[in-house]
Amino acid sequence: MNRKTTSLIGAAAALALALTACGGTGSTSSSSGGATAGAYDKDATIQVGSLYEPQNLDNTEGGGQGVTEAFNGNVYEGLFRLTDDGKVDNLLAQDYKVGSDGLTYTFTLRDGVKFHSGKALTSADVKYSIEKVIAPDSQSARKSSFAGIKKIETPDDHTVTVTLASKSISFVYNLSYVWIINDQAKSLTTSEDGTGPYKLGTWKRGSTLSLDRFAGYWGTAPANKQVVFHYFTDATALNNALLTDAVDVVTSEQSPDALAQFSGNQNYKVNNGHSTTKLLLAFNDRKAPFDKPLVRKAITSAIDNKKLLDSIWGEYGTLIGSMVPPTDPWYEDLTKVNPYDLTLAKKELTDAGYPNGFEFTLDTPNYDPHPTAATFIKSELAKVGITVKINIITADQWYTKVYKNRDFAATMQEHVNDRDVVWYGDPDFYWGYDNPQVTDWVKQAEESDTADQQTALLKKVNEQIAADAASDWLYLYPQIVVASSSLSGYPLNGLNSQFYAYGIKKSA
Repeated sequence: MNRKTTSLIGAAAALALALTACGGTGSTSSSSGGATAGAYDKDATIQVGSLYEPQNLDNTEGGGQGVTEAFNGNVYEGLFRLTDDGKVDNLLAQDYKVGSDGLTYTFTLRDGVKFHSGKALTSADVKYSIEKVIAPDSQSARKSSFAGIKKIETPDDHTVTVTLASKSISFVYNLSYVWIINDQAKSLTTSEDGTGPYKLGTWKRGSTLSLDRFAGYWGTAPANKQVVFHYFTDATALNNALLTDAVDVVTSEQSPDALAQFSGNQNYKVNNGHSTTKLLLAFNDRKAPFDKPLVRKAITSAIDNKKLLDSIWGEYGTLIGSMVPPTDPWYEDLTKVNPYDLTLAKKELTDAGYPNGFEFTLDTPNYDPHPTAATFIKSELAKVGITVKINIITADQWYTKVYKNRDFAATMQEHVNDRDVVWYGDPDFYWGYDNPQVTDWVKQAEESDTADQQTALLKKVNEQIAADAASDWLYLYPQIVVASSSLSGYPLNGLNSQFYAYGIKKSA
């Protein structure tokens, strides 16, 4: 099965998490893949197999899931770091204070941090990096998360003060997604200048991207000397590379039928972690007939999501019934809200004014499992009189046609981030869901004084979007990392597609 993706989408409102200081990326890793490492080769090269090659190297220019996987935490760092188990650690921020009104955040930067170019980190770089994300021409999916920023000040080189127009309980969490970049850096689509434990080696498009240990790193040095990401467009070829020792670890297994050859082999370890990636059938809720909730509910009830999941993933993966995965604080099992029921689907279509069904075009990315899932959906909807025309497009075409221009009726896409239910509170988002009550709940949740208040409000959001069938959340991907038994310290969970490499150890 082939799989390649754009990196959508969504930073989100989040739980206010306790923050702990850390002494660099290598010192507090929650990654625990593989056996406990004994003697290991500190100068090892870790060969990583992946299906997610970057489109470019700049996350604010639509770089894609591949650049997040390779660069986040490895090449670039934020003021804060989101760990593999979803906690937030201080990183480039030594500490911070929040004003009594909840609107002013003052960050003190860590001493001794240098960019790969040798320039010292200053508050000007932090200001530049945040403003780059929120700039009018930014293509960052994080942009709207920072719409409440009123001003950013730099009273001295080590202090950044951000004033918000309204309270944001998830502001610090959201900052973990902002990579701090040298404010003098140029051509970031093909180069980099971060503060992370690795610097960019070489990027051979269509083949490999290498990261070299940065000798001037401010924190704990990586447990390896070099990491090379090998990119494949075919899962079978990727698995063969692992079997022949061409790669040491696969970041996300996409061929469940191939797992048996690894799970029964002492030379490999199969890890089933937690994913935040949802496969969506997203409707353009602005356009008829998808502007009617009953139509969306009918489609959802006409598709046997369990059969689809089983056909692709077998025993792996999860049905969720909403945008919220079980790892989010506001998760509820809503799989029964729009149950698979052909009789119900036909009744809802009739009540919506479409007793004989209708026809629509489904824009489908050309990488697996999308074409396979689209064919399944076409077959399912035919049973209730709905005709589906499948339009296969590339990832770049999807980004322009669907995400930017909103030129679609319905589409398929995977959304990789945790806590991204808040996108349903934004009527301008690409799927056009517009429920004023949901928008208000999302706003209230973000301005909550406590995590309990936020959780209660976002549960209401979750319940309402399910009741409206704002999308059809087909299933939650599993997160299966397969690695050589000689490796340890690799990330186990697919949280936001990040893959921290600095803790990976290879037996000597």
